[in-house]
Amino acid sequence: MAASKFEVPELKGYTVIPLLQKGASANIKSFLANEKIQEDLGFPGELVEDWHDKAIEKMGELLGKYRGLRVFMDACVHCGACTDKCHYYLGTRDPKNMPVARQDLMRQVYRRYFTFAGKYFPKLVGARDLTREVLDDWYSYYYQCSECRRCSVYCPYGIDTAEVTMAGREILDSVGMGQKYTNEILGKVHRIGNNLGLPGPALTDTLEGLEEDIEADTGFAVKLPIDIKGAEVLLITPSADFFSEPHVESLIGYAKVFHAAGISWTLSSMSSEAGNFGMFIGNYEQMHKVALRIRQAALELGVKRIVVGECGHAWRVAYSFWNTLIGVGAGADDPFAKMLQKQLDPRYPQPAHICEVTYDLLQQGAIKMDKEANDHRIITFHDSCNVARGSNMGGIPGGQFILPREIIKSVANHFYDMAPETVFEGTFCCGGGGGLLTDDLMELRVKGAMPRMNALKSVVDAHQVNFMATICAICKAQFTKVLPYYEFEMSMVGGVHQLVSSAIRLDPNK
Repeated sequence: MAASKFEVPELKGYTVIPLLQKGASANIKSFLANEKIQEDLGFPGELVEDWHDKAIEKMGELLGKYRGLRVFMDACVHCGACTDKCHYYLGTRDPKNMPVARQDLMRQVYRRYFTFAGKYFPKLVGARDLTREVLDDWYSYYYQCSECRRCSVYCPYGIDTAEVTMAGREILDSVGMGQKYTNEILGKVHRIGNNLGLPGPALTDTLEGLEEDIEADTGFAVKLPIDIKGAEVLLITPSADFFSEPHVESLIGYAKVFHAAGISWTLSSMSSEAGNFGMFIGNYEQMHKVALRIRQAALELGVKRIVVGECGHAWRVAYSFWNTLIGVGAGADDPFAKMLQKQLDPRYPQPAHICEVTYDLLQQGAIKMDKEANDHRIITFHDSCNVARGSNMGGIPGGQFILPREIIKSVANHFYDMAPETVFEGTFCCGGGGGLLTDDLMELRVKGAMPRMNALKSVVDAHQVNFMATICAICKAQFTKVLPYYEFEMSMVGGVHQLVSSAIRLDPNK
């Protein structure tokens, strides 16, 4: 479906705080999930008749389950520190995309039904009844938040807007207003094992074709094994890596790293997806169900290590939740979790990011690089938001920022960072994360990408950068779509392991 015409923001090379335009993005809505998609996930197929009472009941359940959510409802003092930190507000100018205003869509309802003052003096405390108009606003604006958490970095109280967004989405699902894109993808994972609905035979055929391409290109028989019992490493990577450009180049890079280091590894046809959209809709049960496939694959294949590929939110889920979800690390204590904990090799971080693996091998001298192979590239790096603000790497402070950059510097001679206020913890989101990577929301995606495009323009103008590396499948997919809107080449974006693939020496005698 072609996106409707809209005005693309002008790039200035720096961030401009826009004038407010009330309702500027009120028309931007993603498609609702149909009855089958909803019911396959255990949600009502359409808006239930008693939606009001069920929504309030669900809100009460979440307030009791997640103590932080109640704190976030009570703690905000409307200081304004977050107002200009959201890329969607900067791109759309809609005041409801200010993080504080988006939170207040729920906070006003919370005050009305869950505080003494709101129940008896609603006008005095800004409390508001949950009406159908409010519910529609929730659907519009909670799907205009990528849960990137940039606003939380600047909040003096540490309010996590992403948690509010996830709660809003879970309430919407519970009354029958689910989003088609996220919920359809969750259904594919449960039925088939990956977000793209790629069945096992097609996956095997794809990998065999890639092996032939690599050998024709390099002269080396680099394997992309699948379902190999007894392999040391189980690689869990985003399914886009199997055939989409530029993602597949990173998959080839992973394979070359394992080949050059002599590490046995395998993919799994049953669990061929790192991404976990259960996090996007704030539903623990869905997140748990998706993650269980990974545990089952690891147990059946008997691997000693689990490594995650270049996917931002997948790494956040793996790093922050796999321990309690499925027992990768200390946390879950069911029999299968304990079995997996005994099976995995304690000498390695469990799970590990592919950047941790490659960085360690570089430090040990176990793999060698020809940096000149990337001399045609002048490189910058985009910190993906879920990696930057929801994870770590290497067990060192800021490792999630250090390791990818050190890898780039090990495989290339020309690297320049974007402006300091736009990288590391303060990185701007790509504009397509959090379940918004759908053509229904193309206007939002393009406008939300504007702050990152401004930072890119600045480093392009200063250093003639022609390649932006990242370690997130969603960022890659988003940028390939939106770069042309800002008169950049879509081929400018690629993975860190795409650069590794170009530079790595496969001949052990060299």
